[in-house]
Amino acid sequence: MPSTYFSRWWIWAIRGVLAILFGLLTFAVPTATFTILVILFGIWAVVDGITHLSIAFHAGVEHKGLHVTEGIIGLAAGLVAFFFPLTTGVALLYIVAAWAVLSGITRILLAFHLNDSATREWMVGLSGLLALLFGIVIFLYPIAGIVAVALWIGIYAIVAGVVFLGLALRMRAGHKRMLLSGI
Repeated sequence: MPSTYFSRWWIWAIRGVLAILFGLLTFAVPTATFTILVILFGIWAVVDGITHLSIAFHAGVEHKGLHVTEGIIGLAAGLVAFFFPLTTGVALLYIVAAWAVLSGITRILLAFHLNDSATREWMVGLSGLLALLFGIVIFLYPIAGIVAVALWIGIYAIVAGVVFLGLALRMRAGHKRMLLSGI
């Protein structure tokens, strides 16, 4: 993995903090209207998509296609939530589930590609597995109620945010090691 990838560790840290904040917000207002949840989800998905697109378009980043794919998935999910906030209803559950499953698969694939490098970033794969499992649970239990779904989304966001922060710290340490070794 080139040092330019490690030098972008702070992007993963920001992504982690935003995910944790989003998760905590869902716990603070679990009975909020569904429209607010749709808007919050839309913002999170769009920011996540933009984050991946920004990573993809920096010079020297490997696996640009996977980052672009996850970025487009996030943007699409967010835009659907914005343009159809009142009609998404149960469909939002399936949008969230599909986004989580597709993002999870993309991250798992990215982890396998990163396994070809010297770093073996298993945390990327773990975040993908969490997303995949989260999406499957939502597909299996769509009528669980908006409060339960908000709490599941909050739990997923907090856990994923913690994983992203862990990844950011590992990448930061790797970047420092590369700088010290002159790579």
